[in-house]
Amino acid sequence: MLTWAQVVDIVTKLPEVEVGSSYGTPALKVKGKLLVRLKEDGESVVVRTPDLDSKEALLAADPEVFFTTTHYDGYAAVLVRLSRVRKKMFDGLVRDVYLHVAPKKLAEAVRGATSSSRR
Repeated sequence: MLTWAQVVDIVTKLPEVEVGSSYGTPALKVKGKLLVRLKEDGESVVVRTPDLDSKEALLAADPEVFFTTTHYDGYAAVLVRLSRVRKKMFDGLVRDVYLHVAPKKLAEAVRGATSSSRR
């Protein structure tokens, strides 16, 4: 189980992530582009996905963790139940989204740091 504070801690470790708001709820962005925002229910988060295929794959992979509503039909974002997601899973998801959303230079820095740490 994750809390919003833990989500903030995970996501803000990535370069130039800003804490702000989106649709009246706390949000995390990189260069103004949404990565994650807290849903109004306070129990789930909206996480951008690279594309609709990625969204569908997440929904199919673990429906206990990932879900959607008709409001997000056609939008590359998935809802994540904070009570069900594991930290490692969430970290990987956010890193993938960051690499897709962040400006090329920032994404390359994260990719380089990741490959350096694997050696």
